Amino acid sequence: MFATMREDIQSVLTRDPAAYAPLQVILFYPGLHAIWLHRIAHRMWNARLHFLAHGLAVFARWLTGIEIHPAAKIGRRLFIDHGMGVVIGETAEIGDDVTLYHGVTLGGVSLSHGKRHPTLEDHVTVGAGAKVLGAITIGKHSRIGANSVVVKDVEAEKVVVGIPGKVVTRERRADPVDLQHDQLPDVLATRLDLVLARLERIEAHLREDQDAWQDELDFAI
Repeated sequence: MFATMREDIQSVLTRDPAAYAPLQVILFYPGLHAIWLHRIAHRMWNARLHFLAHGLAVFARWLTGIEIHPAAKIGRRLFIDHGMGVVIGETAEIGDDVTLYHGVTLGGVSLSHGKRHPTLEDHVTVGAGAKVLGAITIGKHSRIGANSVVVKDVEAEKVVVGIPGKVVTRERRADPVDLQHDQLPDVLATRLDLVLARLERIEAHLREDQDAWQDELDFAI
């Protein structure tokens, strides 16, 4: 237990430049408090102490502003930065070294029982305000842009931006913790540029054809 807690503290110190001391992290980081309380609630849930587990989860939400269902499965070294408004649903599964920013929702889109929340594999980063919905899988080392809405599976090492989320291939970073969620492509602008470039080529061809027709007409006259 203490080894896991040390890992959690070190993950914050590694991924947050504002963190300067272990005591500061222990006392003042609500994301860390939410994870620790969830681990207790999750053990209660697995022991079929559902009422107590829900009670602890509600207390954690009141204390931190982060709502994690006690049945959710969370891996090692999860980092929830700021955390206010983060919601993690009942059947959500989170791998190791995942980073979530404030306002992230790992939600469901079905009323049926069973798996209905996302699975985030190792080293996934989810930007502020992003919504990942349904029983989908986000592959390893993928990055979800801020305020994106993702409703389909994402393969490993992809970037997802927009509403609904558009998948973009990217180069693999050497750093295993990829927090560069500000370096995201503008998918809409890229496609608009392609359309404008194609339109310019068509107009150029039309001008050439028009000039050729005019030359033939002048010659005939």
